[in-house]
Amino acid sequence: MSKPTGPAKATSLTRAVALAATLGLAAAAAQAQFQDRNFRVSNGVSKEHPMGNGLAKMGACTLEKTGGKMKIQPFWDGALGSDLTSTQSVRSGSLDMVLTSTAPVVSIVPVLGVFDLPFLFNNAAEADQLLDGKVGDWFSAKMPAVGAINLAWWENGFRHTTNSKRPITKVEDFDGVKMRVMQNTIFLDTFKTLGSNAVPMAFTEVYSALETHTVDGQENPFTNIENMKFYEVQKYLTLTKHAYSPTLVLFSKKVWDTLSPQEQTVLKECAAVGRTEQRRANRAQEAMSVDNLRAKGMIVNEISPAEMQRVRDRAKVIYERHAKAIGEEAVTMVTGELKRIRGN
Repeated sequence: MSKPTGPAKATSLTRAVALAATLGLAAAAAQAQFQDRNFRVSNGVSKEHPMGNGLAKMGACTLEKTGGKMKIQPFWDGALGSDLTSTQSVRSGSLDMVLTSTAPVVSIVPVLGVFDLPFLFNNAAEADQLLDGKVGDWFSAKMPAVGAINLAWWENGFRHTTNSKRPITKVEDFDGVKMRVMQNTIFLDTFKTLGSNAVPMAFTEVYSALETHTVDGQENPFTNIENMKFYEVQKYLTLTKHAYSPTLVLFSKKVWDTLSPQEQTVLKECAAVGRTEQRRANRAQEAMSVDNLRAKGMIVNEISPAEMQRVRDRAKVIYERHAKAIGEEAVTMVTGELKRIRGN
């Protein structure tokens, strides 16, 4: 094929220049949709926690999609306050984002209490399917009314029990154990019903309380137990799997309303990218954490199926006791969707 010459060559060059100019204008217009922004994010755990993996991935995503203009700035170890106080700061607009378990937010949005019901989920796949679908969207739609936008569902994972008194092998072993729980009515009632002396306490205060024997035990996912070095002040770990903790990625509605639609879209898309990485990292870490905790000197035990059924049976009353406060619609919807997922 011969190369264009004369007028044809000039026309091709003109078209190329015009195309480049058009593309340049389009790129400039796209960049103009984003402003230089630095979003502060509160988190109660350390940077080494899988939440750090999720935020790193989310932050890289926002930088890439906005040409470096939108930045995510994490603050760790409760430096900006507890989950609840940080959530209140997000609602007021004095803080941009918070990663928080649903449990501390129940006092603000009662329907979230459904996720605190004991033994609700059997496995992580069930939780993913429910939270990433229409049911999760229903709960997220409750958040703007209280001043927050839920960008995505991340996770703390399944919770287990530790203490410094004895292994828990049957329901009677909970008796008399002073157990730290989240500042949440359902968790308090669950452990009281199991026989423990349940003590509500902010996550950032737990290590010190265990060290000074203000409390005997606590309950958390494996990654939190390892990450917060609870093995230094706890001897026994029981694989109770008594609750699954979803994590809300809450963004201030007051700040959200100042963003362009394009900026809002990027935040939601990148929170979903972060979710994939955070869940992957959390589940990979969980798989290693039990061995790590054993290596650190913890005595790890499971409860036999027959005794676990006794624990579950003791806890069933929690559903009836709290359904009205949570909201019958939420409880019916979640339990109904789980039956559908399980094929029941």
